[in-house]
Amino acid sequence: MSVDAGVNATRTTPEQRRTALKRVAVALKGSGVPFALAGGYAAWVHGAPEPVHDVDFDVRPQDAERVAEHLREQGFTVEQPPEDWLFKVLSDGVLVDVLHRGGGLPVDDALLARAAVVEVLSVEMPVIAPTDVVAHKLCAFDEHTCDFAPALRVTRSIRESVDWDEVRERTAGRPFAEAFLHLLGLLDVVPPARGAGGDPQRATERAG
Repeated sequence: MSVDAGVNATRTTPEQRRTALKRVAVALKGSGVPFALAGGYAAWVHGAPEPVHDVDFDVRPQDAERVAEHLREQGFTVEQPPEDWLFKVLSDGVLVDVLHRGGGLPVDDALLARAAVVEVLSVEMPVIAPTDVVAHKLCAFDEHTCDFAPALRVTRSIRESVDWDEVRERTAGRPFAEAFLHLLGLLDVVPPARGAGGDPQRATERAG
């Protein structure tokens, strides 16, 4: 059976997605390889609205095949889509994406080392840091995927936990990411870059 067959992530309930998140997290812990909760549910842990799409986890590229095999052994349906930077897992009708690259940024030891182990829905698991969540989200923007609205909701919610200078540095040269950061500045969601002029304190106060 295809993972995508009959599955519509927007039709799953929060309870179904949360159950899938917990089931796959427990299985990933049993694999013995480094991993972390990523994407919209990582942002949710940090204070963003709960996403309405699939659950994301990050693993290193060199561990992807081993993790996929482990999940199959645990009874999950696992398939490799045309994209070469993730595989998909089906858990009780919910799609879970296991990525080893996000927005063109690799999942490496440094990224996973920055993840903090927290209790999510009664299961302890590593969760990608807020700055990494935002950097990956912005780097995913391109001509075909350029809906700023969901990203704006996320960044408004977790802006105080994000190192925006780090995000600017990591997204430099990416036109869609830079455009979104410019929009955040115009909306006073984030303070201006250091050395860019203006009054960061005033912008921060207005953003609050």
